[in-house]
Amino acid sequence: MTDLALTWWGHAAATVTVGGTRVALDPLLGDHLFHLHRYTAPPPAEAADADVVLVSHLHHDHLHLPSLQLFGADVPILVPRGGESLLRGLGADRVVPVAPGEVHDVAGARITVLAATHDGSRGPQSRAEGPPLGFRIDAAGRSCWFPGDTELREDMYAVGAVDLALVPIGGWGPTLDDGHMDPVDGAEAVRRVGAEVAVPVHWGTFWPRGLRRLAKANHDRLFVTPGERFLAAMEDVPAQALLIAPGESVEL
Repeated sequence: MTDLALTWWGHAAATVTVGGTRVALDPLLGDHLFHLHRYTAPPPAEAADADVVLVSHLHHDHLHLPSLQLFGADVPILVPRGGESLLRGLGADRVVPVAPGEVHDVAGARITVLAATHDGSRGPQSRAEGPPLGFRIDAAGRSCWFPGDTELREDMYAVGAVDLALVPIGGWGPTLDDGHMDPVDGAEAVRRVGAEVAVPVHWGTFWPRGLRRLAKANHDRLFVTPGERFLAAMEDVPAQALLIAPGESVEL
């Protein structure tokens, strides 16, 4: 087994192996979510194989209950503090509420919980709210940074250099709201943190049904081209940028 590997399942969902620990990030493993349709092949059953699950914030496309139910009953789930009530049905002993500044040793990995700039609520039908998070994962001398949905932040300079950065660079709709980074912001985030390899995520997966034709320019800008624009923005950043497709795996 490699000590650093990545499979991107589309959107923000990924499985990263760091020092032998399999970490699932924001698993969204279905083929639709409300009005959103997945325009890539759905992830296979192995996408729910992990030693620990990290959830960056409470929005349905990041804390997706049907996907979380697919993981083994003994797999711990780290969730923003305040959102643990949403996971009550998954078993209280495996749900670990966390907040920025905390460090948790789980499943052989050290998880440093980071702050993010994003909406922390579940949505209009729920009172649940928790801090939006990012994570630094360290195990056996290897490291990975996953900022979750966020804007550029000054404290990214303090994260510390990592082997692998998974950088969100897009969204799922005809606009990119506050609390997100575009490809240029994503490249700047990598520069601030410092990484050997950077892989863009959170783009090119889900899109509202029917809007590909009605909002073609926005579809191209926010769904089709973010990856190549991230590669262009990374030309002046001292890190290797890799563009992979949903379902593709790389060993580093």
